[in-house]
Amino acid sequence: MTKKYFVAVHGAGGLPFGIPYVMDMVETVVDAFDGFMSVGGRFAFPNEWFAEGQVSKAPHSERLDVELALMRGFLERDKPVLGICNGMQVLAGLHGCRLSPDVRAMGPHILEHDKRDHRHPVAIEDDTRLFQIVGRRELSVNTFHREAVIGLSDRVVASAHAADGVIEAIEVPSRRFALGVQWHQELFAGQDHPGNAIFEAFMRAAEKS
Repeated sequence: MTKKYFVAVHGAGGLPFGIPYVMDMVETVVDAFDGFMSVGGRFAFPNEWFAEGQVSKAPHSERLDVELALMRGFLERDKPVLGICNGMQVLAGLHGCRLSPDVRAMGPHILEHDKRDHRHPVAIEDDTRLFQIVGRRELSVNTFHREAVIGLSDRVVASAHAADGVIEAIEVPSRRFALGVQWHQELFAGQDHPGNAIFEAFMRAAEKS
């Protein structure tokens, strides 16, 4: 992971730790840590997470099993979870949502979503945790993701969309704090960006764990 994740958490008042892909650490981390941020990356998800007839185009990684165990552990204990890009997709997959392995294949109307340093607006839905956190109906965000959440289960709410309809943020209402954003908010750490309030809200939730 990049240094920006650590900068974002520390800047919001937290003490960040990076967790290696060691399954033996999972129970200790889940018990001792106050919150879990599942960060970006590209690795293959289970086939059943995808829309019918589609599978991941990403490489397999030992990270998957550790990531799933950590996410499940924190959710079961109702400790706060923040998913960023790949982390949002993990949060979605664990709650019965469906993914597309190639967002551009969804139709000619789809914007460019896999271009580093490119930005586009996202519309934030009223009556969502994300709206309460950022206090506005639109954010300008970066975008470099190939996969996307395309089908929601009844356990998940979409809290932001791009202009082309692509889901840009989700949340799990049954959890105290379980939020996922498709963009890389950590890259705005140190800048005056309203989305940085997400890290502050994550830290406040962690303080109550």
